[in-house]
Amino acid sequence: MSTTTSFRRSLLHCMGLGLVLGATTLLAPAAQAQTEGQAEPAAEAQPAAPVVKGPRVALKTTMGTIVLQLDEERAPKTVANFMQYVKQGFYKGTIFHRVIDGFMIQAGGMNEKFEGRKTNKPVKNESNNGLSNQPYTVAMAREDHPDSATSQFFINVADNSGIDYPFYKGSGYTVFGKVVRGQEVVDKIKGVMVDDVRGMQNVPVTPIFIQSVNVLKGDKLVK
Repeated sequence: MSTTTSFRRSLLHCMGLGLVLGATTLLAPAAQAQTEGQAEPAAEAQPAAPVVKGPRVALKTTMGTIVLQLDEERAPKTVANFMQYVKQGFYKGTIFHRVIDGFMIQAGGMNEKFEGRKTNKPVKNESNNGLSNQPYTVAMAREDHPDSATSQFFINVADNSGIDYPFYKGSGYTVFGKVVRGQEVVDKIKGVMVDDVRGMQNVPVTPIFIQSVNVLKGDKLVK
């Protein structure tokens, strides 16, 4: 096992818990000459993005608003669990307590004094749902046991498919949605200055608060 993999695993387990390069094809001179003067073929119609069934929620933070599209078809138990915390107002006043540029930003468990809150029962792991820990997807943080996720979640800021099912003990980290607006806010958060605080690593020096989490409905739905 690589040092990086071990490092990432320990970070996700601690405290409750690629980059795709575009390829450009260069034509050889002869082939390029043959294409000159020829009409360009009509562009093929791109297939419409699949419609994801599930609520959209707006995370209002002190660095801006992040809108999440949750996928209740692929991760029904996980989305129901997350929405229960939303309806309880659980996330208001919590912070992004772990930020690792090139990996993920984690939130949903404690306030600025690093005090935890009473959580609901853990949710069943749904990592074997076909969703991958790709940039701007949202997934559940958990402890070593696969079925130990409660309130904490993280937003991937890189290709973290290495923690997909069946990453560890036959399970991975459950992806249950994606960022559909506010990617620039995620990018700002991932680049903040961090330090070690009270035995915790990668803590933002200036606290980043979740001020509210609201369900978007009707004309407020972000498309």
